[in-house]
This record gives sequence, structure tokens and C-alpha cells, in this order.
Amino acid sequence: MITGYGDVVIGSLTIKKVYYVEGLGHNLFSVGQFYDKVLEVAFRKSTCFVRTEDGVDLLTGDRSSNLYTISLNEVASNSLACFLAMASSSQSWLWHQRLSHLNFATVNNLLKNNLVLGLLKMKYEKDHLCSACE
Repeated sequence: MITGYGDVVIGSLTIKKVYYVEGLGHNLFSVGQFYDKVLEVAFRKSTCFVRTEDGVDLLTGDRSSNLYTISLNEVASNSLACFLAMASSSQSWLWHQRLSHLNFATVNNLLKNNLVLGLLKMKYEKDHLCSACE
């Protein structure tokens, strides 16, 4: 079951609405979204590649049980690319309210220190002022 979604940022490129399925261990991408960002997606027997129009590899995935997976942890640790999953606005505000209107820096700190059970592993940001906090 999809439990949330957010954006993944790869350098200056943002892939919107990347789905998070708890326990899956991988984010779900739409190949169409890569094409919309003018990227190439190539599939081989056991590997897939996401490349720029110039042929520069941005992401590489492996095939297992007819599913191609890209591990963002491995890619981030082995390259200069920067990855950041951001919570959707509604998810950020839901946790802001659940945690008695804590500021978002504190919510991110709780996440960093694994202090809240069920808090999605994403970066929480505010996009407006909450009426209760004004």
C-alpha cells in the first residue's frame, strides 16, 4: 500500500510524486516522468539506466524478479548526486498537527533521531503559516 509520496531531487532535476511504500525498500518511479524531464530510460536484460540526453548516466538499476530497482542509498553514497525526498505538503501539515504544532525543524530533528514511530523518512517543510500558529 502506498503510504506517502514526495519529490526526489537529483542535482538540479526534480522528479515529482515519487511514491513511498513502507517495507518495500524502494521508491516507485514512473518512466513517463523521466521522459517528461527529457531523460532517457534504457532497459537491458539485467540493468536499467536513466541518462541525460547527452548520455550521462544519472541512475542505474538492477533487475530482480522482473522488477528494476534503483537503490538511492547506494547511488547517493557512490556519486556526487544529491538525493532528497520531501514529504507532500499534506503529509507535512498532518504531522505538524499531530505533534501539537511543532515547528518543522523540530519535526525533522525527531525524524533524524528516530523518536517518533511511524514518522515517514522524508524532509518536512512548511509552505504557509498554519492558522493556529499565526
